[in-house]
Amino acid sequence: MQLPIVAAAPIVKTHAPAFRHLFNDVRQYENFQHYLTGLIVLENKSLSNISRCILDSADKSNLSRFMSESPWDTQAVNRFRIQYMLSETLGIRAATQDSFLILDDTLCEHVGSLFEYVERHYDHCDGSYPLAHNLVTSYYLSGAVRFPVEAEVYRRYESVTKWAGFMGQHFPAVTIPNKAKDRAKIHKVWDAQLLELDPEFKRLHEQFRTKIDIAKMLLSQSLEQKLPFKTVLMDSWYLSPDLVQWFLKYKIDWVSLIKRNRNLNTSSFQLNDGQGNPIALPPQIKVEDLVPLIPVTSFQEVKMASQTYWCFTLCVRLEGLGKVRLVINFSNPELTGTYAVLISNRTDHHPKQIIIQYLQRWPIETFYRDSKQLLGLDEYRTRSFSAIKAHWCLVFVAYSILHLDCLPKSSEQRKGKLPTAPNQSIGTACRQQAQALIEQLILFAHNCLQKGETAAQVFCRLFAKQNQQNIMTS
Repeated sequence: MQLPIVAAAPIVKTHAPAFRHLFNDVRQYENFQHYLTGLIVLENKSLSNISRCILDSADKSNLSRFMSESPWDTQAVNRFRIQYMLSETLGIRAATQDSFLILDDTLCEHVGSLFEYVERHYDHCDGSYPLAHNLVTSYYLSGAVRFPVEAEVYRRYESVTKWAGFMGQHFPAVTIPNKAKDRAKIHKVWDAQLLELDPEFKRLHEQFRTKIDIAKMLLSQSLEQKLPFKTVLMDSWYLSPDLVQWFLKYKIDWVSLIKRNRNLNTSSFQLNDGQGNPIALPPQIKVEDLVPLIPVTSFQEVKMASQTYWCFTLCVRLEGLGKVRLVINFSNPELTGTYAVLISNRTDHHPKQIIIQYLQRWPIETFYRDSKQLLGLDEYRTRSFSAIKAHWCLVFVAYSILHLDCLPKSSEQRKGKLPTAPNQSIGTACRQQAQALIEQLILFAHNCLQKGETAAQVFCRLFAKQNQQNIMTS
């Protein structure tokens, strides 16, 4: 049995009025507040649990219709949320040149296969292929201010195009292998013929979007929303000539990791040994093969606030990327263990600047953690994709308004100095809201007793919906 919720969370009451114009009627607006409150304070974020725990909420079917059928526009809510966050953080955000857009993706895993668009995706953390939605996300960071911007689900090519079915229809003698690498060979041989033979397959083929395509779309949406940033941060998955050309088009700087097996054209740089003599290199060399050839004396100590790195840097030309700066980082002076290789279009930047910028990418990882563990980003149980998108939209709203509560107030700021980090965590903000609702529950029960209700009557009133649900499920 869970504690009933007798009012919207205080933080929801504070910020919900700004969103009122986005909902057609009072009931939609109430469902909006109920769902946000449930996401923030309940451990179980399902529609049915939110409905039975909130005392004056409608039944599960009404809340379900709000998520999947009501004519409120998730895109309009998301666009307004971004503008609201920008207006609420005017005096706290850093300058545009010190602000970032981060591109990344995460898996929202599920056990069942009945969710619309759920499919098996590669998890680089453990090499598995779980059933999941792969959510590609843009995230804004400016000093202490940070919040998600947009998100789009990535769908595998074979799922979008129904490739296996078309292969069976046109080339029934071809056996489709289970392993992705083996299927890639089949794609190279037969896909061009499928495109010529079947107009429907061609139509579906044209609907497919790679993660790079989605990243370009998210970048365009951020620019349309006039988000003030200068630099994009990303991991090596998104480092592609196609995306870099978009950065060049919009005059955006970028910093990324680079894969260690990436080939470098050695005609664009010269590497010397410890005595200053040129080292003979092949025309092309992988980053991982270059690192052991670099003299220890060529690495420089770079001290950060809480970490020291030993770095080697050089400018090189990479095919499709142009002239870039590489920064090879070790965490110890012996240059042992793992190392990271950063790459940036800003060839004029010192390695320390590039490291500092890339470290700003970490908050998107804490966003994924907080939004999953605290706000249920991946805990939806609705099958329709429209309801799933509505869930993600409201998780983004919940995270954003909680983040506003984590920022220092203007009276707390040191004069002439902008804050660089929130005052408290999202977890702390959630616990504060839960405590406030317990206080509201105590006051509610007290008022009922003052009006002459017995303790048993008050208890029955508070837990009637939960008890009814327990009877139905027993």
